[in-house]
Amino acid sequence: MAKNKHVSQTPATQLLRQHHIEFGEHSYDYVEHGGTAESARQLGVEEHCVIKTLVMEDEHAKPLIVLMHGDRTVSTKNLARQIGAKRIEPCRPDVANRHSGYLVGGTSPFGTRKPLPVYVERTILSLERIYLNGGRRGYLVSLAPAVLTALLAATPVDCASGD
Repeated sequence: MAKNKHVSQTPATQLLRQHHIEFGEHSYDYVEHGGTAESARQLGVEEHCVIKTLVMEDEHAKPLIVLMHGDRTVSTKNLARQIGAKRIEPCRPDVANRHSGYLVGGTSPFGTRKPLPVYVERTILSLERIYLNGGRRGYLVSLAPAVLTALLAATPVDCASGD
């Protein structure tokens, strides 16, 4: 069952606090390959509101972050078309770690090692509250989705596929 305990600061929570962003903290028991379905189940929230932070790269190996609903996948073809790239593909875990500074399964769009362009599935912005990784495995933060565009300058895109 989900635990409500304070988690020590991460680069993500430091950035949120520095900008006076109100957020909730949600710990859960991390399960290898459990993904958003497992965290949503443990926290008792809809998987659609749990947002995946995916580190991808274009044909020039330039990294970017895509934020997607937990119950959807990214159409890399649609994303590439919308951002003017020839190709977009997921980074290997070691490459994603190098770009973001976070372990896969604990990647947050906030407080990345390098500034990365962020793209957010447009429908995420219409949710009341979202849950996304707080910078460590087994730890999500909840906040208003407007923070994504205000703090990260996330660009809305339409690239979701799957039901």
